[in-house]
Amino acid sequence: MSNTSSKTHRSWPARLAWDELRLQLDFLQFLRATAVNKLAGLPVPQAAATPLPTSPRLSALGVVKHLTAVERWWLSIEAGGADLPSLWVGSPDPSWDLAPDDTPASVVAAYKAEWARSEKALRRLGPDDRTRRRSEFTVRWVVAHVVQETARHVGHLDVLRELADGEVGE
Repeated sequence: MSNTSSKTHRSWPARLAWDELRLQLDFLQFLRATAVNKLAGLPVPQAAATPLPTSPRLSALGVVKHLTAVERWWLSIEAGGADLPSLWVGSPDPSWDLAPDDTPASVVAAYKAEWARSEKALRRLGPDDRTRRRSEFTVRWVVAHVVQETARHVGHLDVLRELADGEVGE
């Protein structure tokens, strides 16, 4: 049985955006949707495949699980001060590892649940606010970091999807 996820709607941020934080969060949402769409329609064996010999833990499912951990740590815990367990505990970073029951649908559902936590954590914060966990960063810096990290991994997903079934684009 193949467990797949369906496509997520994505739209470009407003071209005449004036709110810096909203613009960054809109670009993040565009990248999130792009990431989950790279899993849409992939059967579990292809989504879990690690086709690069030099990166034996790099799978499409693993990338999205890692992005879930990125959001949990940086947006919910660091920026928002949420009392949640980190998904990065251990060495090497366990966020890339797959569980036997991981499917595109289950991994995407966990990622989307993290989006809601992130939104809640950032709800009353502005770009100049210091993060609530350690106050070592501005919210602006944290959101920019998560945008760049997500964009970098969407590039990995582009390659992994093309290797899996030849699909390119978007």
